[in-house]
Formats: sequence, structure tokens, C-alpha cells
Amino acid sequence: MESTLTIVGMSVITVAIKALIFILGDRVAFAPWLRKALEFVPVTVLTAIIVPMVLAPHGHEMELDWRNPQLIGALFAILVCLVTRRQLLTIVAGLAMFFAWQLL
Repeated sequence: MESTLTIVGMSVITVAIKALIFILGDRVAFAPWLRKALEFVPVTVLTAIIVPMVLAPHGHEMELDWRNPQLIGALFAILVCLVTRRQLLTIVAGLAMFFAWQLL
């Protein structure tokens, strides 16, 4: 019962925030410095999600060796991104390396 209330409460808050932004969208203006700072939020959130999964894929200890397919795939994706600057190619290459490394 407690979990259900938590989920319902979080859903209500999420919908309320999104509705408020949708309703007040043009009437509220953010300061330029805040708008600039908010540009970094997606990169920060993705980094916070991806880095722990790559460095400690099993959740306990960091696995910084050649047997970690998440690490090899991420490093290869970074290399492809630096060379090509193409998002789709980076994703495909990183996933391909990840799955190929698991087969080894």
C-alpha cells in the first residue's frame, strides 16, 4: 500500500509540474544565466546514469579491466564520437563493440 501511495504521489507531482510549465510557458521567463545553466542538465543526467553502469556494471566494485564489455564499448563509442561527431554512428558502434566483446 505504501508503494502505491508513493507512486501515485510522484505521478501527481510530475503531471502537476509539467502542466504548470505548459500552462505558464510563455508568461514565465528565466534569467539568461539560468537558461544557460539549464543547457547542461541533459548531459549531466546522462553522465550520472551511464558512468556508474560502465565502471561498476555489477554494482559492487569498479571493474577497470579489459574483460568489462561496458567499459570497452563506452571507450570505443567515445573514440568514434571524437573522430566522426555522428550520434547514430556512435551509438551503433558502441553497441556493436559491446556485444562483440561479450562474445569473446
